[in-house]
Amino acid sequence: MMAAAPPRQGPADLTLSFVSGESVRSIASSASDPDWLLADRLAALRAFEALPVESNSLYTTYVDLRNARLGGAAQYLPGSGPAGAGCQAEIPSGAAAYAEYCEDGVAGIAVSDEAAAAGVVVETLAQLAQRDPELLRRLLDGGWALPQNDKLAQLTRALWTHGLYVGIPDGVRLERPIVLRWTMGAPDRAMLSRTIVSLGTDAEVAIVEEQVDGRGDGQATGAGQAFFAGTTEVKVGDGSTFSFAGLQDFGLGQIAFQHRSAALGKASTVRWALAQLGGRVVRSRIDNALEGDGSSVEQVEIVFGATDQLFDLTSYTHHTGRDTTGDLLSKGVLTERARAFMKGLATIDRSATGTDSYLGEFGLLLSKQARSVAIPSLEIDQPDCRRVAHASSVGPIDESQLFYLESRGIDTDEARKFIVLGYLEPVVARVPLASAQERLRDLLEARWASLHDVAAGGEAA
Repeated sequence: MMAAAPPRQGPADLTLSFVSGESVRSIASSASDPDWLLADRLAALRAFEALPVESNSLYTTYVDLRNARLGGAAQYLPGSGPAGAGCQAEIPSGAAAYAEYCEDGVAGIAVSDEAAAAGVVVETLAQLAQRDPELLRRLLDGGWALPQNDKLAQLTRALWTHGLYVGIPDGVRLERPIVLRWTMGAPDRAMLSRTIVSLGTDAEVAIVEEQVDGRGDGQATGAGQAFFAGTTEVKVGDGSTFSFAGLQDFGLGQIAFQHRSAALGKASTVRWALAQLGGRVVRSRIDNALEGDGSSVEQVEIVFGATDQLFDLTSYTHHTGRDTTGDLLSKGVLTERARAFMKGLATIDRSATGTDSYLGEFGLLLSKQARSVAIPSLEIDQPDCRRVAHASSVGPIDESQLFYLESRGIDTDEARKFIVLGYLEPVVARVPLASAQERLRDLLEARWASLHDVAAGGEAA
């Protein structure tokens, strides 16, 4: 007798068997959570159950989770196992500190003598709970840093089991970056984690985050999918600078939900540089709260997608302080049947006089089957602004650019390669660690090498 076919999954459907009040209480019990943290988790679970997957009516058409098949995924629990095989706990050359998670185990955490002497802290949230429970409560209670209207952010807030804390004291300016690495991809396993970063006043730090494939081959194996939901929640003190470079190269058997948020103090700066290469379904949301006068954010996110990958990128930038600046750019290169949704909203409050805000979203299509949607949006309640602008475009490689390079004796394939890799260079150039920058360039070169035959052939747009 033939087995019944699995039920069809709608674009907004997401099946996670481990999401329940019982699971939340089990996690809290395993981690010996205080009462306030259990209450916080349960409040987040109620929000998760009540919210739609997409709460913004501008974007409700552009939700598609049909390739996320997570009904059989089991969540890692606190202390459920050691670091997985194949993880190497070695601090990269040129880094001030590092931490690595391999599946649900900590492969290693280390802080250089120089950074430790300056008071820099890199530790797990479990270690922070033992060392300074009141600080943990100030950082987590109420989920202040996560978007309250985002269903998937509230999922992570309710069910996180692992996490990291990075603390930078007042006046400390690290010359070398901190490296955080997540290695995972075990089939039918789910990892939910939070990373909390706190910068004091007049401080500076750069973080390089690498999310890499634990299966080793970068491909789906036919086994169940892996699930990763992670946050980066940043509080930036007055006069401080925070730079974050993220490189995501999960395997095709991975579903990834990412939430990154920053609250900026007076005259502070945040720089995001994110590269999305792997994963079957990737949802990335960035929230920037420019609360302090004179604060600024620079943000670049790129995608290089193939096969049937889906990248759903959303950014919200909220200007409330005076003379704030936002410069946000999203770029996607897509071939075969890959798709990208690029959605952004810049909100300028009545208090935000002197705002300078730019939002650009651009898609480059290398095949007729690839699809991209760009929706830059503005909501302005303050007419006294320096500049408010947005731009978008989606299309194939510009034939005039191609002709220009060919007219100078460059082969067609090489010309297309120069255009595509140059199109993505803004993120590569902002990676603050030389070895990570080289690795990203190598990955982009390898991606092009595996795809350019299709892009240059009869399927080219």
